[in-house]
Amino acid sequence: MDSRLGPASMQLMKTDRSLLSDDNVMMKQILSTHSPSGLEVNVRPILSIVEDILSRSYTGVETVIPGMETLTAEQVEEKAEQVGPIAMIEAISFTIDRIACELSCKCLTGQDGHQTTLSIFTMVSNYQWDAKLVLTLAAFALNYGEFWLLAQIYSSNQLAKSMAILKQVPSIMEHSGLLKPRFDALNTLVQAMLDLTRCIVAFNELPTGYIGRDAPALTTAQATIPTAVYWCVRAVVACVTQIISLTSMGHEHVASTMETWELTTLAHKIKTILDHLRTQLSICHKLIEDKKHYEAYEALQEIFRTIHIDNMKVLRAIIYPRDDIQPLHDGATKRRVNLEVLRRKNVLLLISTLDISQDELSILEQIYNESRQHATRFENLFEVVWIPIVDRDTPWTEAMQNRFESLQSSMPWYTVHHPSIIDPAVVRFVKEKWHFRNKPILVVLDPQGRVVSPNAIHMMWIWGGNAFPFTSVREEALWREEIWRLELLVNGIDPEVLNWIRDGKYIMLYGGDDIEYIRKLTAEARAVARAENIRLEMVYVGKSTKKDKVRRAITTIESEGLSSTWQDLMIWFFWTRLESMLYSKIQLGKVDELDPMVQEIKKLLSYDREGGWAVLARGSEVVVNGHGMTVVRTFAGYDPHWKPNVPAKGFDKSFGDYHNVLHKEAHPCCRFEFPSATGRIPEAMKCPECLRVMEKYITFLCCHDESTMGSFY
Repeated sequence: MDSRLGPASMQLMKTDRSLLSDDNVMMKQILSTHSPSGLEVNVRPILSIVEDILSRSYTGVETVIPGMETLTAEQVEEKAEQVGPIAMIEAISFTIDRIACELSCKCLTGQDGHQTTLSIFTMVSNYQWDAKLVLTLAAFALNYGEFWLLAQIYSSNQLAKSMAILKQVPSIMEHSGLLKPRFDALNTLVQAMLDLTRCIVAFNELPTGYIGRDAPALTTAQATIPTAVYWCVRAVVACVTQIISLTSMGHEHVASTMETWELTTLAHKIKTILDHLRTQLSICHKLIEDKKHYEAYEALQEIFRTIHIDNMKVLRAIIYPRDDIQPLHDGATKRRVNLEVLRRKNVLLLISTLDISQDELSILEQIYNESRQHATRFENLFEVVWIPIVDRDTPWTEAMQNRFESLQSSMPWYTVHHPSIIDPAVVRFVKEKWHFRNKPILVVLDPQGRVVSPNAIHMMWIWGGNAFPFTSVREEALWREEIWRLELLVNGIDPEVLNWIRDGKYIMLYGGDDIEYIRKLTAEARAVARAENIRLEMVYVGKSTKKDKVRRAITTIESEGLSSTWQDLMIWFFWTRLESMLYSKIQLGKVDELDPMVQEIKKLLSYDREGGWAVLARGSEVVVNGHGMTVVRTFAGYDPHWKPNVPAKGFDKSFGDYHNVLHKEAHPCCRFEFPSATGRIPEAMKCPECLRVMEKYITFLCCHDESTMGSFY
C-alpha cells in the first residue's frame, strides 16, 4: 500500500458501516444532543450567502481554465452589499469557524463519519434544527469555496498561486479529467444538500397565523426534519473528506468505486427525504393558500356589503389592490393607466374567458361605439373594463398569451393588463356571487361601487345603449314599455325588415335546417300570398344551433331564390337577443309570469329546439308564432279550409284561427336547453303552452359543428 495514504485516505477506502446501519440507533444519539436554548437565528441571509458560494464553485472541471475569471464584477456585487447578513455573521462567525475546524481535523484524521457528525451536533446543540444545518453548510462553504476559488484564480493572482501550490491545486487541475467522475458526484451531492436545506428552512418560515402547529402535514415534517438534518450534515462530512483527500494527497489518489458509491448513496438518501418533505410542504402551502383565499374572499364580500363614497375601493379589490403597477390597458390610446380613470364612473365589468367569440365582440363594440357617438355628458360617465378569467391550474402558454394580446388589441375599452393580476378570491367571487361560468357577463357598478345589475349583457343585447345606466330597475322599466311585436325580434339587426314593417307588409321570419321543409313552407306561403294579392316578404334566420347545416341551407335558399337570408352575424345576434330576453326574465325572477310576451318568447325558443318554426306578421303585429310544420299545413289548408272565411274575418284572423286548430291537434312538446356554462338556470319552468311545470332532464349534445353557437347564457 502507498505509504503516502494517511488517515483520510484510509477512511475513504473503507466502507462506512454507519451508512448501512439502523437510523433509529443513530437518531437516538443525535436527539440526545438537541438542547435548544431559545436562541433564534434568522438563517435565510446566511443560507443566501452559502448558496452564492456553492453555486459559483464547481461548474464542471472543463470550465475551470487557469487564467480565466468565471465571475464578473457585477455578479460579485449582487450579494456583497448585505448589511443584515454581515451583522448577523459577526454574531455566529465563531461557531462557523469551530465547525470548520472540527470538520477539517476529524476528516483529516480519518474518524468515522457518524462520529464526526455527532461531534458537530454536540457543538450546535443549543440551536434549532434549521440553524444547525445552515451553520454546518456555512462551515463547509468555507472549505469548498476556498478550493474552487484557488482553482479559478491561481494563474492570475500570485497570492492565490502560492496558496494553491501548497494545496496541490495546479496539479489537481492538470489532471481534472481523471477526477471528473468524483467532482460530478460531489457536485450532485452538494446540490441535493442545498435543496434539502432550502426545504427545511421553508418549513420554519411558514406563517403561523395561517397554519397550526398541529397540522398533520407539519407534524409529519417536524418528525422527519431531525433525520433530514442528520443526513445532510453527514453528507457535509463526506464532501469535506473528499476535498481534504485531494489537497493532502494530490491527484495520484484516483477516485475509487467505493468513494463514488458513498457520495451516490448519500445523494440518493437525501433526495428520498427531500421528496417526502416537499410533499408535506406542498400540503402546508395548500392549507395556507386556502386560508388566505378564504380571508380574501370574506374581505371581498365585506367590501361589497359596505357603503362607499366612490368606487375605488371596490375596483381595487376586483382588479388590483396595490399601487406598484398600472393595472389597466386603455384600448383607445393603447397605453397603461391607473384605476383613477374609473373614479366615480359607472363601470361595466365585461367578464369572460379567452374564448369570447368575435361575434360577441363585434356587437359589443358596435353598441359601445354608438353609445360614445350619441352620448350626452351624463351618459359619457360609463366605462367598460374587460376582466379575463383563466384557470390558474392550467399552465399559461404562448398560444394563450397570443390569444389574450389579440383580444386586448381589438377592444376599444379598458382591459386588465394581464389575467395573472386577478386574485383567485375574485375568480371565486365572480363565479359564486355573479354566477359566471364560461359565457360572458356584464356586471354593472354605479359610481359608489354598488352592483346595480349582476349581468347587464342581456339588456345590452336587447336594447343596446338605450339600456343605460344598465341597472335592474332600468331593465324592468324597459320591459314594461315592450309589447309582443315584430320590432322586439329584429331591432338592431336588419334595417330592411324595419322598412317592411313601416310599409305595413306581411313578413315571415322562419328557421330550421330541413331544406325540404323550407321548400314546402316558402312555396305554400308564396302561393297563398299570390292568391290573396298580399305583399309578403320572407327571411330565413336559421337556428340557434347547427351552424354548418344553417350555412348549407342558406346556400340552397339563395341559389333557388326561395327567400331572403341573413348573414352569420345577424343570425347569431337574433338568437342571442331572443335567448337574452328569456334570461333577462329569469334574472328578474319573472320567467313564469302570465305575460303573453314572455309566453311567446318561450314558444319561439322551444319551437327552434323541436325543428322548424315561423313567425308571420303584418307590419308590427304578429299574426302567428308557430311550429314549422303546423304553419306549412296552415298555408296548405288555404283553399279547402279557411279561404272562405277571409272575406268575413279577414286574412289575419282566418289564418290564425285555422293555425290554432291544427296546433291543438299536433300538440308539439315544448323543450328548453340550458348549457352547463349558463350562469343562472331556473330550478323549475312552466310550459308556455299548458302552463304546467315542465319535467327536468340532463342532456348530452353534439351538433358536429366547428363552432357551435348554442344557447348563450
